[in-house]
Amino acid sequence: EVQLVESGGELVQTGGSLRLSCVASGFTIDDYTVGWFRHAPGKEREGLSCISGHDDSTYYKDSVKGRFFTSRDKKKNTVYLQMDSLKPDDTAVYTCAADIGACGLGPVGWKYYGRGTQVTVSS
Repeated sequence: EVQLVESGGELVQTGGSLRLSCVASGFTIDDYTVGWFRHAPGKEREGLSCISGHDDSTYYKDSVKGRFFTSRDKKKNTVYLQMDSLKPDDTAVYTCAADIGACGLGPVGWKYYGRGTQVTVSS
């Protein structure tokens, strides 16, 4: 069965850090472009980062550049999102998605989606 499973979300204080994991099963995530997205109550889903399946180049939404970093561990079939200097506005459900093709931050049209992990940043 093809699956993406996110983990690592929890309650953290302002200024804290979290590392989210996106573990793939049923396919080799090496070959896929993987994006991270978030959806906060009352807001639209937004794309945060992307790591290319072609060359592992990375792209970030301007508002998270310098705070969020995405990386890939081929041995663990996992993509990570390291999040530093967290703010209350970062509170959301974070989801990963995978597809073959070029990187992009659009939240729709990906081949596989995970179910998400909740990140809550307290003030």
